[in-house]
Amino acid sequence: MKNLLDKIFFRSQNLNYVNLGFKDILQKTEANQIFVAIQSFSQNSEIRYVGGCVRKIINKEKVDDIDLAVNLKPKDVCNALNKNNIKYYESGIEHGTITALINNIKFEITSLRKDIDTDGRHAEVEFSNNWKDDASRRDFTINCIYADIEGNLFDPFDGKRDLENGKVNFIGDIETRIKEDFLRVLRYIRFFLNYSKNKHNPKVIKVIKKNLNGVLGISSERLLDEFQKLLKSEGFLKLATDHDCLEIINLIFPQIKNISKINKLNNYAKKNFFKMDLAFLMAFLVIDGTDNVDYFIYKFNLSKKDKKRMLFLNSFYSEKFNNKTFLEKNLNKVFYFNGKEALMDIIYFKIFRSSRTDNRLIRLIEIFKKKEIPVMPIKANMLIDKFQLSEGKELGKKLKKIEEVWVNNNFNISDKEIQMILSN
Repeated sequence: MKNLLDKIFFRSQNLNYVNLGFKDILQKTEANQIFVAIQSFSQNSEIRYVGGCVRKIINKEKVDDIDLAVNLKPKDVCNALNKNNIKYYESGIEHGTITALINNIKFEITSLRKDIDTDGRHAEVEFSNNWKDDASRRDFTINCIYADIEGNLFDPFDGKRDLENGKVNFIGDIETRIKEDFLRVLRYIRFFLNYSKNKHNPKVIKVIKKNLNGVLGISSERLLDEFQKLLKSEGFLKLATDHDCLEIINLIFPQIKNISKINKLNNYAKKNFFKMDLAFLMAFLVIDGTDNVDYFIYKFNLSKKDKKRMLFLNSFYSEKFNNKTFLEKNLNKVFYFNGKEALMDIIYFKIFRSSRTDNRLIRLIEIFKKKEIPVMPIKANMLIDKFQLSEGKELGKKLKKIEEVWVNNNFNISDKEIQMILSN
């Protein structure tokens, strides 16, 4: 019996770095308050870390979110939090998830579950108090490792060993797991590129290709969200060289045309790739000189802000330009009329599409980072008072011309230049 218990609940002896990792969470967050609230609710209530935060601590990665699993039903979780004056919102209560919020740090707390019915896109769940039931419904062995507050590991499918050996294994039957949630195909690609030290299991690739129609039936919002998680993971830079992963991504996202360009990134672009925001990186992957951008925006229902950025970049790079375009004085026009973000997008895009690092472009980045958009010093009332002009359309035209010359002169204009414009 002891051997069985030790296998199911592996106490992390000689894993000081794991224990220290969870100790660090307690020091830097208010996770302890969540544990106290749940454990004090009843004699049998239990709570454990689960998923990404456990995986990342074992793999010595930075923890950026904290997921917790409890053997209480969602309403009891809410009651436990209320008793301890912990704010929360019912982020996904129908699926058992409550999000607690302490000092702007989110803690996702999910009740133990088992699947009753799935169709690949949605799941009907039943809440449980059985940890093995909950573990069995998860996707990969490396994602179903639990830990108590001290860092002792509950690892029913040897996820820690798979993580250390660089194996991304589905839990149980591969096709069953995929058909429960077709999004797991994209999750497989993300985890494989980030953690695998081995070749693909041919059976996995075969099952994935067999179920691609199911993946294509997922809402565009969920698909894009999962792709963006992949895009912001370090493994993304391996995508272009992994034939199987690349083929699957191309079939799911035919609008993402430029993944091959990842292999041609210059040193500066490689170094700064993950510092760029998602909207820019998506533009980099989609813009190809065709109407592909329009289709992508339509397909994935981008926000107004991201749509505007992508269309502006596409429009700019659809026009003819040369090296003189990327002189400071010539970029001032974009800077003034379109804003700093648009100007930065243009320069960064040029950098990312260049095969070699261009120090001149990098200097432009530094110059415009320090610049503030100036305020046009010449106003209509000034022209009326100084030059005895009358209000009207003609004055508006003159003022616009003055503004144009002022911008082109690096935000300078002389009285003589103003007079010449007014006299014409």
